[in-house]
Amino acid sequence: MDKRQETLFRIALALAQITVFYNLLEGMVSVYFGMDDETLALFGFGVDSFVEVISGIGIWHMIFRIRRNENENPDRFEKTALKITGTAFYLLTAGLLVTAGLNIFQNHHPQTTFWGIVISTISLLTMWLLIHYKVKVGKELKSDAILSDANCTKVCFYLSIVLLASSIGYALTGIGGIDSAGAVLIAWFALKEGREAFEKAEGKTCECCTHGVD
Repeated sequence: MDKRQETLFRIALALAQITVFYNLLEGMVSVYFGMDDETLALFGFGVDSFVEVISGIGIWHMIFRIRRNENENPDRFEKTALKITGTAFYLLTAGLLVTAGLNIFQNHHPQTTFWGIVISTISLLTMWLLIHYKVKVGKELKSDAILSDANCTKVCFYLSIVLLASSIGYALTGIGGIDSAGAVLIAWFALKEGREAFEKAEGKTCECCTHGVD
């Protein structure tokens, strides 16, 4: 592994660590205020943040093992990371659909959406920066797993937009469940990305399996 690759792996590892710890904090804060303000959208956003942690842990583990075993083919590590990311997308889809369904069924009106506006604004900036650097590192390392993780972060970026729009929309109109349509669209996107992550994992082959084969 040359110095450039080592530097890129260190950056990728740092991004994975930031993703994990930021989303843990965001998840706890969002769930707390979501329950306290009876805001289903914010509560669901917090649960989705915990799902994002799964993807970050998968990439974190993959990079750590590749750096410890640099002479081994990394594909088997990326397969595991891609499957973990795909599973996270499926869990994200389920969480979004349940949240949207509850909003529609209960016609729920939160006490306030102030914290939804604050948290989603911070999340938009943070997720944008993470996506930018994950894509940059993933392309340089030609890593499908890191690029798939960037897509997972992109879903959280879109979800932040929905949370911000719904929070502002409720503050202006008082209409509960205004974010349900957007949540369903994001759920569709998450399902699509989850399927693609599994397809990439199944399509990978170890170079050691092709050596000596005409």
